[in-house]
Amino acid sequence: MTEQLLPARPAHPLPDGVSITPEGQRPDQEPSLAARNNGGVVPGAAPAPAGRREALLVLGFGGPEGHEQVMPFLENVTRGRGIPRERLESVAEHYHHFDGVSPINDQNKALVAALRGAGVDLPVYWGNRNWAPYVEDVWREMATDGVEHAYVLATSAYASFSGCRQYHEDVARARVALESDPDGPTGPTAEKLPHYFDAEGFVQANADALAAALAELPAELRDGARLVATAHSIPNAMAAVAGPQGHTYERELEAAARLVVDRVAPGRSFDLVWQSRSGPPSVPWLEPDVNDHLRTVAEAGEQAVVVFPVGFISDHLEVIWDLDNEAEETAGELGLAFARAGTAGTHPAFVRSLVDLLAERRAGGEPRLGTNCPANCCFVERPAGRPGSVPAS
Repeated sequence: MTEQLLPARPAHPLPDGVSITPEGQRPDQEPSLAARNNGGVVPGAAPAPAGRREALLVLGFGGPEGHEQVMPFLENVTRGRGIPRERLESVAEHYHHFDGVSPINDQNKALVAALRGAGVDLPVYWGNRNWAPYVEDVWREMATDGVEHAYVLATSAYASFSGCRQYHEDVARARVALESDPDGPTGPTAEKLPHYFDAEGFVQANADALAAALAELPAELRDGARLVATAHSIPNAMAAVAGPQGHTYERELEAAARLVVDRVAPGRSFDLVWQSRSGPPSVPWLEPDVNDHLRTVAEAGEQAVVVFPVGFISDHLEVIWDLDNEAEETAGELGLAFARAGTAGTHPAFVRSLVDLLAERRAGGEPRLGTNCPANCCFVERPAGRPGSVPAS
């Protein structure tokens, strides 16, 4: 069923670097603002107070549900970023190829159902940054339902502005939107669950998918096939920003890919390359692009390649278009045997790891990266609007 066409959400601007945790307060921010965005709750080692009404929010990117929603959705995503109209129209065609419906929405619904089925004994909500159900509306729904504290599961496993910091900002914006209504209910406090790129279940799910993809190749090509990990390219300036302990987007991806490959073929080499870049050519982004890399692989005399999109948690449109369509087509033109591994999706081991992350925080486990980041963590100056990309998810 197609949702009604919805307008862009009203802006609730936040100061640069605002966080949902007081540890994230910038020196030039008033303490009351950081406390307002977080409700005064600092993630710590103490278990949650008995009787507090808690919930889990699965926070995603969002996607259109029909042809008529595609361009409004893309305009919503890219507002203020100066993306040329022709670029939006080009990406829109990817959605129209699939009847204007992004698979990411059903995938997030399936994840919510899997979490409930795996023993999460809290109400589980789903909200998005860029399309219905918007996080602001879901935050109000939780408040109306009497939720006092929300654990936020972002549908990204890694560091970076877009992959982590912006989810903190989404929650802070939702709180500001709710609290700006004098007649509205009091919203819940919140904390984001930590990064899970190295969680046992995430690694196992990707390893199982990589093994299955290798098995698709002819037996004589499997041992020599080039293993290629992919993730969404981001601007170099964003990628260069390091979080605590030197964590960066690229380092976490390298670590995750290494763990996945070692689970299947210990010590075997792999390449980490990028996909789905956008933005003006004058702005450098992480390279090489997967299609360019396939050409390099072919020129080196390789015969087969297995691509595993470890940078994504589900087979959304960027995966099925950029890899199953464009990359596979490139491989075919080059005479390369090609197999693409699946993503974690609702693999039982992955879902169990997410349940474990939630249990860890509810029990008062020590906060880890992604939960209580400082405000300058993964922060990028945004003189011409927020950094980001044109998605196809």
